[in-house]
Amino acid sequence: MLENYLLRWSLVPDGDPVTTPAARLLPVLYGDQPAVLKLSHEEDERRGGTVMEWWDGEGSARVFARDDTALLLERATGSASLANMARDGRDDNACRILCAAAAQLHAPWSKPFPELIPLAHWFRELEPAAAKYGGILVRCAETARVLLAEPGECVVLHGDIHHDNVLDFGARGWLAIDPKGLLGERGFDFANIFTNPDLADPTRPVATEPGCFARRLEIVTEAAKLERQRLLRWILAWTGLSAAWFLGDDDPLATIDLRIAELAATELDR
Repeated sequence: MLENYLLRWSLVPDGDPVTTPAARLLPVLYGDQPAVLKLSHEEDERRGGTVMEWWDGEGSARVFARDDTALLLERATGSASLANMARDGRDDNACRILCAAAAQLHAPWSKPFPELIPLAHWFRELEPAAAKYGGILVRCAETARVLLAEPGECVVLHGDIHHDNVLDFGARGWLAIDPKGLLGERGFDFANIFTNPDLADPTRPVATEPGCFARRLEIVTEAAKLERQRLLRWILAWTGLSAAWFLGDDDPLATIDLRIAELAATELDR
């Protein structure tokens, strides 16, 4: 299929293909523009491509071409990394960049929304997981239930804002990739910052280091212009859902989410 799209969109291979659990990726040249050809039959990937096309390069990578299987994206060619920034002592800067990227995606649009998944549907697996595993997940589920019943400012959400989904695009700045395409309260998009980049590489912890949570809470509350208690509740809800997914796969990464959930709950109880 890669060959088919190379011919169809007049692309020149510019690197080795990469295979992930959800997609196959190939660096290419689209004319003289560095791009990435992404092939996937996953529903999340298809919806993400639709949302990126809707954003039209404002806060996210540009979409050059798209169909139900393939996505041709602008390629990030900058050398900076938010994950590396967080790990080498510049976590405050990384958090502010992530907040600015999310805010750009949340900016008001006059055109109709694309096809999106409501947050209530996204959270559907949390209640069963809380019933099965108990512990902090019970409080996570209770918190999510209240938040979803009384949403605040609703926007087109990225759904997976973290250090490896906001990339250095050189002169174009820091732009998002790989959205989930959700609809809901904007505060949700900032919660995932608090568990990363540890979920990508738990051998080099940042999020779970002493003092990091408290510092990030101050930075993100200010940079995202969020009410502190509301942000803490979204962190508690999101880490519960993420932990539920990991627990369902018997993945030890759940311990990171559960640790951050405990920190959020403790802070809420102060």
